[in-house]
Amino acid sequence: MKILLTGGGTGGHFYPLIAVAQELNSLAKEYRLLEAKLYYMAPIPYNNKALFENSIEYKHMSAGKARRYFSLLNILDVFKTIFGVITAILDLYSIYPDVVFGKGGYVSFPVLLAARLLRIPVVIHESDTVPGRVNMWAGKFATRVAISYPDAAKYFPQDKVAYTCNPVRKDIMIPARTGSKEFLGLEENIPTILVLGGSLGSRIINEYIMDALVKLLPHYQVIHQTGPNNFKAVQEIAGVILKNNEFAHRYKPYDYLNDLNMRMAAGASDLVISRAGSAIFEIAAWNIPSIIIPISDSQGDHQRQNAYAYARTGAATVIEEANLSSNIIVSEVEHLMKNSEQREKMILAAKAFFKPDAARKIATEIMNIALSHER
Repeated sequence: MKILLTGGGTGGHFYPLIAVAQELNSLAKEYRLLEAKLYYMAPIPYNNKALFENSIEYKHMSAGKARRYFSLLNILDVFKTIFGVITAILDLYSIYPDVVFGKGGYVSFPVLLAARLLRIPVVIHESDTVPGRVNMWAGKFATRVAISYPDAAKYFPQDKVAYTCNPVRKDIMIPARTGSKEFLGLEENIPTILVLGGSLGSRIINEYIMDALVKLLPHYQVIHQTGPNNFKAVQEIAGVILKNNEFAHRYKPYDYLNDLNMRMAAGASDLVISRAGSAIFEIAAWNIPSIIIPISDSQGDHQRQNAYAYARTGAATVIEEANLSSNIIVSEVEHLMKNSEQREKMILAAKAFFKPDAARKIATEIMNIALSHER
């Protein structure tokens, strides 16, 4: 049995694929399928370690991005996509997987098109309230469509769609509550705020968090994932802002939080400030109250829609980018941290929203389709 995974470009696409792969490997052991084989096809492997640890073989292909604005790169990317489709057809014909599982994004287009031409069953998963263009197209011929938000169901054929929530990897699903503050060098009795800007970080969130530090640190500790490209600049700015500040040690910037550090950060935190991508489901898994700041110009306005869909459950509040300022961040943090009753309601709402068996449900359906296709 062979299953091919595609999608990526960001952690929001890649890591849910890994969560499903983990469950596929578990099911293969339960079904005693000695020949079960997983592949991942994308322009870059994204995280070689995650692929290796989950016995996933990487296959390279190219993909061009269709930008929503005029750019000469669009012309070049047409040829990239054509070449990617040819490569995908040849590789899929060689491998001939029993199922292709796609997470969406332009990266998955060549593979999904190749699967359709070769009549290989396709399963897709949509992470957002408003589907991207590739998933919207693929939903028309996919065998099954899994969605993270009930709001997305209206975009797909009703007889194919299932609300599963978003898969979260086992490696980070459960926060490390014990010893987390000691591990991260935090004070035990000071409330902690975790700031996440997505896998690449968020410059605008970084900017306003920097401005808010002087007001936040006398009362709170801040764990800040800046993004690899922003880390040096943030460090330099923080060094100036917090020079001779008696609470400077309460600010903990990281370029990237690996799995262990993320579990520790989640276990130490009382409140999360985050973008509105797949991190929402990790925050919900951790049962932590949150302030969500959606990207203002995301495709289909999906981040804003995600943020408000989650906020309607009662698990989060939303600050729009247009209203964002350091004073607004400080005000919202203080409002929530001083209102234990509201935070408790948010914790319960997050717990109700998250479905810990999402990856298992998707993997089971993929496995069933693969086994029937084998016959």
